[in-house]
Amino acid sequence: MSSDESDYSGATLSYRHILEREMENALQEIHRPVWGVFLSAFAAGLNLSFGALFMAMALTFSGGFESTLVQQTVLAGVSSIAFLFVVVGQTELFTAHSTMAILPVADGRASVGELGRVWTVTYVGNLLGCVVFSALAVTLGPAMDIVDPAAFGTLAGALVPHPWWVILLSGVVAGWLMGLVTWLSAASRDTVGRILFVLLVTALIGFGPFHHSILGTTEVLTALLLGQGVGAAGLAHFLVWTTLGNVIGGSVFVGLLNYGHVALPGEEHDVDVE
Repeated sequence: MSSDESDYSGATLSYRHILEREMENALQEIHRPVWGVFLSAFAAGLNLSFGALFMAMALTFSGGFESTLVQQTVLAGVSSIAFLFVVVGQTELFTAHSTMAILPVADGRASVGELGRVWTVTYVGNLLGCVVFSALAVTLGPAMDIVDPAAFGTLAGALVPHPWWVILLSGVVAGWLMGLVTWLSAASRDTVGRILFVLLVTALIGFGPFHHSILGTTEVLTALLLGQGVGAAGLAHFLVWTTLGNVIGGSVFVGLLNYGHVALPGEEHDVDVE
């Protein structure tokens, strides 16, 4: 069997083919029309925000969980469904771009300016999606008695009242996990495997809960709009340090490290086996 054939054998692709696939996807988004990227990012912000609504509904309908372990397990499970909407639906999420859009820059196929443009458009589109969904959740949730406003206060309370360095490091972990979701999804050769990767890894973000700049924005902003003890300063504090942490976690711990070990494999050596 040739090396090319062996690269495509088994349940996952070889790491070289994963890198090339992600490089091509990133270049496609970098050269895509701005409005196309923006609309896809806006859709991702809307779709991921379902995770905040599902978690608030779980807290509301539970009437109080028996233990913190049970609560976090349930919240992790329902929030991961929203990540599935985004990743399998292939809309553009900022925390995925912070990982993979850096690959063409590292490889000399794109400029830092092009990277900054796609990050900015994706980030703004995601946040606008969060704003629209928060307005919908504030209007519909209490009116239908499916969300107790205090549930969003609970969600925001797990994210906002931390020192900047805690939010930053938690954001690094969340960005790292999102980078792994993107990389492992690219490695999967079938939809079932991709779904499992997404559900398992993103559930860890909700289980923490670790700070995710897009999902967390919907949680914190909705709590602010419902008057649940979060102010504009708290939202800004959350957003600045979480975003920075997500970028570091995704681009450094997944994007650049994986690029380094794939692009710098060393010389090949023939080994005689008796």
